[in-house]
Amino acid sequence: MEDKRLVLIADDDQSIRSLLTSFLESEGFGTIEAKSGRDVIPAITKTRPDVVIMDLRMPGMGGLDVLDQMKRMKMDDIPVLTMTAYGTSNVAIEAIQRGAYDYVTKPFELDDLLMTVKRTIDHRDLARRVKAVDETIRDPLDKIIGNTSAMQQVYKNIGRVARTDATVLVTGESGTGKELVAGAIHFNSNRRSGPYVKVPCASLTETLLESELFGHEAGSFTSAVKTRKGRFEMADKGTIFLDEIGEMSLNTQKKLLRVLQEREFERVGSNTPIKIDTRVIAATNRSLAHEVSEGRFREDLYYRLNVIAIDLPPLRDRMDDVPILVEHFLQIYRSDAPDNTPRISEEALEELMKYNWPGNVRELENSVHRAIILARDEVITPAHIVFTGAPGKSNGDASDGVADKVAAGMSLKDIVMETERKAIEAALHLANGNRSQAAKQLGIYRRMLYAKMNEYGIAES
Repeated sequence: MEDKRLVLIADDDQSIRSLLTSFLESEGFGTIEAKSGRDVIPAITKTRPDVVIMDLRMPGMGGLDVLDQMKRMKMDDIPVLTMTAYGTSNVAIEAIQRGAYDYVTKPFELDDLLMTVKRTIDHRDLARRVKAVDETIRDPLDKIIGNTSAMQQVYKNIGRVARTDATVLVTGESGTGKELVAGAIHFNSNRRSGPYVKVPCASLTETLLESELFGHEAGSFTSAVKTRKGRFEMADKGTIFLDEIGEMSLNTQKKLLRVLQEREFERVGSNTPIKIDTRVIAATNRSLAHEVSEGRFREDLYYRLNVIAIDLPPLRDRMDDVPILVEHFLQIYRSDAPDNTPRISEEALEELMKYNWPGNVRELENSVHRAIILARDEVITPAHIVFTGAPGKSNGDASDGVADKVAAGMSLKDIVMETERKAIEAALHLANGNRSQAAKQLGIYRRMLYAKMNEYGIAES
């Protein structure tokens, strides 16, 4: 190791502490010992070790109590390996649930323990880099923000999979940040110097998507005037991100399955196979398992994609992250405030904390941006908070007269179309006619926005 990493060994058994200290120091680690659970927190505070190896069963303060105290004191960024003689018991499982990174079962092989320690430190280092990504690699606007346990699990999962070539399926509701996770995986992988190619599956027709993915030969169809590389070919030696893969047709799914199985494909209009070395990351806001049961998604493709799954929690399940997200967005959009120092009142923040955020982080970002603009040079108050579902309300009541429309005999299709049209008009108004910004606020691609504007006869501002 280039730097001597520090391991805190906590066990009431002197022989175990001595054994581990001697072994780890012979492997180039620094060590510090704690002979009881009560000694662990002071030792962490003083030395900030890279990893803690801790027995769960110690007199006085046990390992589970230490894990709880570490969480309360914001020390849960330090990975803990627990030791237990009951590897399959509830206490080991509970330790993982309370934040332990992993556990080892006594008696253990020293070489196995060494590998676990090294792997733990590697994953911790990578997870930290994902959370605070190097500004030379990632746009500061693209940071993943969150300190809750749910987000800590996301960081841990990213750290575990980034350096592998495994296919990853990122799931979560719209607006939770699936694209950010995909980018974080790529830019922290061994393929980071290679291309990162995004494919918006939802905004492309079946024919166009197939051509985009696999390319085409000149003359293969009417508008194919020249040979064109597909996205898979462009992503060779890098990563391809298939966004909203649940929208892909069964026919295209079949061709994608072959790529995942054989790592080769043919361009449209060609019989010559093209070999690729491309990592695949896919994302969806649908339950693909349900889509499989309904016959809309291939079961064999689902299992090929679901090698590693990272599920992003909805914002309503991590409300403790709202204040730091708000602060983050205040800084991002500070240029829209006349004095470049937007501020929010406690009352306004309380309103944001009451809302259930069906549009997740993207909706929160839009709400904060809108409030900065409405407040001008004033402190943001509840009067400046407008929710997409129901303006001025924080309880998520987004009926907007729907019951009256149903009672009046209005069809579901007409209600949806009217609501969609109003949402597009509102987004265009808030964006001062900027279609790119309006599409971003609505969480759709520009091409889809243009199509909807044409469908509803919405004139360009």
